[in-house]
Order: sequence, then C-alpha cells, then structure tokens
Amino acid sequence: MPTTVSTESLSPAERADFWHETVSRAFMPLQVELLERNPSVGVISSEQLGSVQISRVAAGPQSVSRNRRTIAMGGEGWVAVAMQHRGCARVSQDGRQITLGPGEFVVSESGRPFTKEFPDAFEFTAFRLPRAALHVHDADLKAATATVFAPGSGSADVVAAYLRQLASQAAQLDPYTGSRLADTAIDLLALLIQERSGTLTPAAPESAPAMLARIKDYALRHLGDPSLSPEQIAGAHHISVRYLHKLFQSEETTVARWIQRRRLEMCARDLSRRASASPTVSSVARRWGFVSPAHFSRVFRSAYGATPREWRARANGG
Repeated sequence: MPTTVSTESLSPAERADFWHETVSRAFMPLQVELLERNPSVGVISSEQLGSVQISRVAAGPQSVSRNRRTIAMGGEGWVAVAMQHRGCARVSQDGRQITLGPGEFVVSESGRPFTKEFPDAFEFTAFRLPRAALHVHDADLKAATATVFAPGSGSADVVAAYLRQLASQAAQLDPYTGSRLADTAIDLLALLIQERSGTLTPAAPESAPAMLARIKDYALRHLGDPSLSPEQIAGAHHISVRYLHKLFQSEETTVARWIQRRRLEMCARDLSRRASASPTVSSVARRWGFVSPAHFSRVFRSAYGATPREWRARANGG
C-alpha cells in the first residue's frame, strides 16, 4: 500500500517546515526553499518495490538542493530518476544545467551536490534506487546526470514506458513480482546510462538498450512456451542469433540460462504460495515451460538446494 503525506491540513504558515522534513525523510537530507509567500499544498505518495522506491510528488514553486552539509548528514548512496509530468524543472549537477519539461526525465546522484528549481506548480514521479545496484562506473554515471532523456530518443522511450507502467501498477503487485520488475528497471537504467556515456558494448549505442529491453519483455511474456529458444527470439526481433548472444554478454550469462533462471524464479514463487487447492509440482513446471519433470527437479535443486516438493513444504511450514 502506498504511503501518502500531505500538507493540506496545515495552515500556510506551518507548511514550510513540515514540507522540508517530509521531503528529506522521503528521499535524503535536502535543503528545501519554498518560493511562495503562502505555500501551496504539497503531496508525496510513495511505494516500495524491492530496492526501488517510487514516489509521486506534487507541490508549488520551490528549490531543492543537496550540498556538502546535507551530504554529510547521510543518504549519499542513492540514484534518483525524476520523470516530469507537469511544470518544468531546472536541474544542475556535475557542471551541467538543463531544463526539464513534461514527458522528460533526468538522473541525479546523491553523493554529489545538485540543485532542482521548480518555478511553477509541478508534478513528477521519482524512482530512488541504490547506487551500488547499477554496477556502472562513476565516470559513466557522471556523464548521465543533469542530461535530458527526452521522448523520441529510442532507448529512452523504452525505459520511460517501462517506468511509467511500473509506477502505475506498483500498488497491485505482490512483493516478489514487484521486486523482480524493479530489478529489471535497474538493469534498463544501467544500460541507458552506459549508452549516454558511450561505453555500452557490443552494439551501436542507439539500439542496444532498446533491443535488449524488448527481448527481455518478449521472453518474459513467453516463458510458458516450451519451444522458446534463442532462434525463436532472434527471429521475432529480426536479428541474428549471434547478435542476440552478443547482447547478453553484458548480462554475463547466456540467453538459455537467463530464460531458465526466470522460469525457475516463477516456479519457486508459485510453489511458495499458500492455497487451499495447490497445483501439483508437475503442473507448475509445465506452466512455466518445463517439459520433463525429472529435468525440472534436477535444475530446481541445483538452483535452490532443495527439490520442488521440499521447497513447497518449507514455504508452507512443513
């Protein structure tokens, strides 16, 4: 369930201090300056999906900054993606300053100073995630902060669409599914950062993140198909099998192993669920594309250290 905090019940005179405390508690220690004599109502609604916090923010004109003093107070291990919905924002970090409009998004890093100015009433969605989860070099991240990711730029469109959908469905997702989808969002953002810095390999920067995102989405939607294979995936995306394998080199795995891992995760999730009429182990295996019960049991035990039946018994207190 989302957690919502609003200043609506407070008088304008009380809103400034309360909003400063609320913003800093929701994200990280920040310096907040409201630009209205009688501050408008501010609302923050947050949802946690795994390691990613998704927050919808709406408020009146203000300036938010992160400086040496607030950095010393903590919160230096975060990266934030802010997707603008209404109003504009002037964002500066790492020697760059940009103006962000509706439909665009920007990346900020909490370990270095930044400033965000909102001259008018605004609304945006923020995705806060651990810096360490991105597994990108500092130089790559610095090249991506305070730069505009705009509609029509290929891979940025794919990432933006995924983030919007994730935010809209967050309240309906169970913890396991939400965590896995959040991990995919982190993977996509890492690819986008590498693309922006020019260090993404092996494909051309303008196509690799978008292609890999579409491939993962396709594979997840077809996990239940036993015939899902690198050849099928490559054909569906009009690329060679060789190029498909090269895309997955950045994942430090093969296509087949990535598919098997996702299938096993879905089976483990289903076997952990409590239900009055639980499906059989073999039916769960078939649902997620495993044809041979013996093969399924063997790879499941290799991955989780227990047979599917033992896993189910443990999950249900047996």
